[in-house]
Amino acid sequence: MLKVGITGGIGSGKTVVCQVFNTLGIPVFNADLAARFLMENDLQLVQSIKRLLGSEVYNNGTLDRPKVASIVFGKPDLLAKLNALVHPATIKYANDWLEKQTAPFAIKEAALFFESGSYSEMDVMIGVYAPQDLRISRAMSRGKQTREEVLSIIARQMNEEEKMKHCDYVITNDDVTAVLPQAMKLHELLLQSSISQPGQ
Repeated sequence: MLKVGITGGIGSGKTVVCQVFNTLGIPVFNADLAARFLMENDLQLVQSIKRLLGSEVYNNGTLDRPKVASIVFGKPDLLAKLNALVHPATIKYANDWLEKQTAPFAIKEAALFFESGSYSEMDVMIGVYAPQDLRISRAMSRGKQTREEVLSIIARQMNEEEKMKHCDYVITNDDVTAVLPQAMKLHELLLQSSISQPGQ
């Protein structure tokens, strides 16, 4: 089975592309949703986060995300320490999930593939590209974030053009180029690749 990574910066539209593949019967692992789940359900991770940020970031077992954001905002060293706790747990969770899949290929969706180094565990990397101004407006409208907050997230991610250069394929999601035909073409290519993969 091919392990396919889909990445792109905040607001690029990774989830939209993944929904197309999911509709075609391809299983999709969302790293962001998994991280959110683990930060409240992985007891070892929860204890580590409490030691790092203080137990008050949890309220009856629920992580207070705005409080976490306010604590780490403008503190790259502290954010790096938090990511060093969350990323390995999420990567392990993803790998366990991938091992259980039986489709010709499975997708892991994550923003920080190259930043975390987990891209090396994928067979194929797909980038989803959108211009920065469009990404900012999308993120602000969907997540109720300020422009400053979105720009802060973008600053912590690899440069989008550089990220796309590291991908095997790129899907353009700029509200002009149709996404569906691009995804359908890649679906066919990946199905053929999975058939020719050694051991299949």
